[in-house]
Amino acid sequence: MTGKIAVITGANRGLGLATATELARRGYSVVMSARQKSDADQAAKPLLAEGLDVHTGELDISSDASVEAFFAWLGERFGRIDVLVNNAGEVFERRDPRTSQVDASLMLKAFNTNALGPWRMMQKALPMMNAQGFGRIVNLTSGMGQLSEMGGGNPAYRVSKTGVNAMTIIMAHEAAPGVKINTVCPGWVRTEMGGPRATRDIDEGIAGIVWAATLEDDGPTGGFFRDGKRLDW
Repeated sequence: MTGKIAVITGANRGLGLATATELARRGYSVVMSARQKSDADQAAKPLLAEGLDVHTGELDISSDASVEAFFAWLGERFGRIDVLVNNAGEVFERRDPRTSQVDASLMLKAFNTNALGPWRMMQKALPMMNAQGFGRIVNLTSGMGQLSEMGGGNPAYRVSKTGVNAMTIIMAHEAAPGVKINTVCPGWVRTEMGGPRATRDIDEGIAGIVWAATLEDDGPTGGFFRDGKRLDW
C-alpha cells in the first residue's frame, strides 16, 4: 500500500474509471467522484468486490459550492490529497464548419466545465499539496487544444482545453518543490465520449495518465505529454 490518497474526477466511466482502477491496484486509496454519488457508487462496486481501497464522493466541477463541499468532506475524511486527476469534461458541440456561429453561451458553458472545473480543483488541492511537500496533479486535455496544431471545428471544446494547458503552466509556477503539475493528452480513445471509431483502447489511453500521476521526484512539471513524451503547446 502506498498510503497515498488519489482523487479522480468523472470516475464513474471511461478514462476516469480505468484510471481509478489502475491506481487502486497499485495501492492508492482512490476517491472516485461523479456528479451523482449513486453513479460513483455503482462504478465502485466491482473495485470493492476486488478488495480495492476505493471511496466515492459527489462532485460537480462546474459548481463552486460543490467543489467547496467536496473538499470539506475530503479534509474531514482523509486530511490530505496526494494525487488529483482532473478527468471530468464534456464535448458541448458537434463538429460544425460554421464555427463563427457557435453561441457565446455554449463557449462559456464549455469553459466553465472543462477549464474552470480543473482550476477550481487545483485551487483547493494545491495549497494542501504545498503544505505537505508532495503532490501530483494531472490535467486531461486534448490535441484539439494544441495551438501548434490547431484546426477547425469544435471551438468550445478546443478553447476550453487550450485554457487547461495555460492553467497547468500557471499553477506549476506556484507549486512547491515535490509537487508536479502536468497536462496529459490520452489520444483518441474508444470511450463513450471518443466513440467506437477511436484509434486507441482504454489501456493505451490511461498509460500516460497513470505515468503522470505516479511520477518520481525527479519527474517533469509544467509540461504537456502524451504517452510520457513531451508535446508542443
